[in-house]
Amino acid sequence: MKYPVYERFYTWQGEGVHLGRAAYFIRLYGCPQACPWCDSAGTWHREFRPDGVTLMDETELAAVVAAESPDGAVVVVTGGEPILFDLAPLTDALHALGRRVHLETSGIAPLRGALDWVTLSPKPFGQGPVPAVVARADEVKIIVHDPADIQTGLDTLGGLRDDAVIWLHPEWSRARERDLTVLNAITQAVKDSPRLRAGYQMHKLYRADDLDAHSDKRLIPLGGNPDLGY
Repeated sequence: MKYPVYERFYTWQGEGVHLGRAAYFIRLYGCPQACPWCDSAGTWHREFRPDGVTLMDETELAAVVAAESPDGAVVVVTGGEPILFDLAPLTDALHALGRRVHLETSGIAPLRGALDWVTLSPKPFGQGPVPAVVARADEVKIIVHDPADIQTGLDTLGGLRDDAVIWLHPEWSRARERDLTVLNAITQAVKDSPRLRAGYQMHKLYRADDLDAHSDKRLIPLGGNPDLGY
């Protein structure tokens, strides 16, 4: 299995239950969701495509993980949309190193591979998550670009486990601009429903990913342009 690797870099997890934990990120290329605010637009958008994408098999990826991060760092497979690929060979190779494997996905296809943690980030304006992924999710990250996104995201979560954590994250351009409409809506939602948690992308405050030479340093909140199809 050859995986299209857009980025691979060693940093720490900036979001969710594992906030602050050392993590090696493998970001795969390709996504059909076309989120209008995507900050990884280089993985899919025609205006931000890289000159080339490296194809690496599970053995090569395990080797760079071992060489570029210490034992104990988790491996986060993200995208793009990593669930489009058969991750079983990769998870097996990473488990052979003794690494935990975490997945970040919009949940639009069946899971493949032995995963230690699944973060579901539903994109209800595009293709919603399949029920099996919702049922497997350990945590959910709903991106809030507009206050209405909170309920729209929650509506995709039928069958979610009672112990799965649900995060509300302000979309980064909204957070960076301190858009109180969005921030206050998240605060009120958490106060109304204590199961929900208010989240933030802490790694962006630290600029932690930028310290690795392999990471994409661009900030690309697209904002959306219907004429261009996003």
